[in-house]
Amino acid sequence: MVQETAKYKRVLIKLSGEALAGEGEFGIDSKKTHSLAEEVKEVQSLGVEIAIVVGGGNLIRGANLVKVGGIDRATADYMGMLATIQNALALQDACEKKGLYTRVQSAIDIHSVAESYIRRRAVRHLEKKRIVIFAGGIGNPYFTTDTAASLRAVEVGCELILKATKVDGVYEADPKKDPTAKRYSRVSFMESIKRRLQVMDSTALSLCMENNMPIIVFDIFKRGNLKDLVVGKEIGTLISNSEDIRIDGE
Repeated sequence: MVQETAKYKRVLIKLSGEALAGEGEFGIDSKKTHSLAEEVKEVQSLGVEIAIVVGGGNLIRGANLVKVGGIDRATADYMGMLATIQNALALQDACEKKGLYTRVQSAIDIHSVAESYIRRRAVRHLEKKRIVIFAGGIGNPYFTTDTAASLRAVEVGCELILKATKVDGVYEADPKKDPTAKRYSRVSFMESIKRRLQVMDSTALSLCMENNMPIIVFDIFKRGNLKDLVVGKEIGTLISNSEDIRIDGE
């Protein structure tokens, strides 16, 4: 049996809150959370240093609170940041039950349950092969957890962002609304922004573009995708500064 070798030394996995909810849209699904932890363990066993940013959409959707509840945008965003801390703790618990050493670092000071985010400390944890879970977004309203993922990946020296979603990549249009929409296998940051492909918000994409931080968008619900990506298999959609744009079937 050929031993698989990781292509990357340090990566950041961006998990939406929905990834922890499993097939449902809300709440935390214990089975799915433990499945994610098992996949993280498989990747770490290849020698990869892993940082994770979690969203909070499975618990609170700030946009809905503003639109339907009439809550102030900044307040709704802070509520969403607190939801990411809950998700981070759930994922930490699942990872530690798999024998992984983890640290949760929060952009919002909450010393009873998590470390405050300190870049040098985060890097040291990664060097010691601890899983570092970043929570609380960037600590400020009006910024998404995608922006937090881009910022943290650049700050701690990751080589790649793995954006875990419910779809198998980036499409020309919403595949649920347009079944004929084709999937990109490769696309540039500039094209993503120009065509508003809704991969990440423009702030997150611009930050990655300026710092040459590639992103791979992939389906987290297909078991084994995470490990296959870190060993270099072509899965999902690669977004980078390269102008080599490819659409499946063309």
